[in-house]
Amino acid sequence: MRIITLVENTCGREGCLAEHGLSVYIETNDHRILIDAGQTDAIINNAAVIGIDLDTVDTVILSHGHYDHSGGILPFSAVNSHADIYMQRSAAEPHYNGDRYIGIDKDILSLPNVNLIDGDLRIDDELFLFSGIHGERCRPQGNSKLTKMQDNEKVPDDFAHEQCLVISCDGEDLLISGCAHNGILNILDRYKEIFGRLPDRVISGFHMMKKDGEHTAEEIATIRQTARELAATDTIYYSGHCTGIPAFEIMKEIMGEKLIAMHSGESII
Repeated sequence: MRIITLVENTCGREGCLAEHGLSVYIETNDHRILIDAGQTDAIINNAAVIGIDLDTVDTVILSHGHYDHSGGILPFSAVNSHADIYMQRSAAEPHYNGDRYIGIDKDILSLPNVNLIDGDLRIDDELFLFSGIHGERCRPQGNSKLTKMQDNEKVPDDFAHEQCLVISCDGEDLLISGCAHNGILNILDRYKEIFGRLPDRVISGFHMMKKDGEHTAEEIATIRQTARELAATDTIYYSGHCTGIPAFEIMKEIMGEKLIAMHSGESII
């Protein structure tokens, strides 16, 4: 399995672009996969710099319905019109951060290769999508400002549009979540409910970034508790994007080598 961070908030390779967004490119035995597409057309530039032929991608997964993960889908579709695109049907709903629209470009829905799904989906022996994530363990406090439109009224987002990809390849199980809005611990609980074990590796933002000042004592306690529980597993975690550097550094002190930073243009595996 070959895994490359195609787009992330920070740059790890000369010539690659960084932006507030996430996109991961993965080669398995049977697939060439794009998980999310960043905020802009940066994936096109970065793929060219790295030497990735985006026309070979056969599967695109949208982890949830936010612009910083979906913005590159239309530029990608201009160079690859055949890859199957999978997203939860609810990812097409309007989503907001305060008064700011942060949902997907509605033109994505007109693409003929978009597959709107409801709940879990087994794509094939290598790829499995799951949603239905519940639980309240260490949920990110940054969710408090995020809403969706329901019956012409903004209501708190329950992130039913969030889905995770599981890749089983070369004797390993890899779990990928875009931002873990539902909380990485609750996502792992859902994974264990389905598979009866934990994955070997996890790629995910943890949605702990704080843009308007320092973390509160309560937020730091949540970050540390999350890190302690992750450190107690046998899983290796790769994170960046919405985790935020201060939160990542707190978690790194607790998790050590079990937590690895992601950067645009760098190989993960």
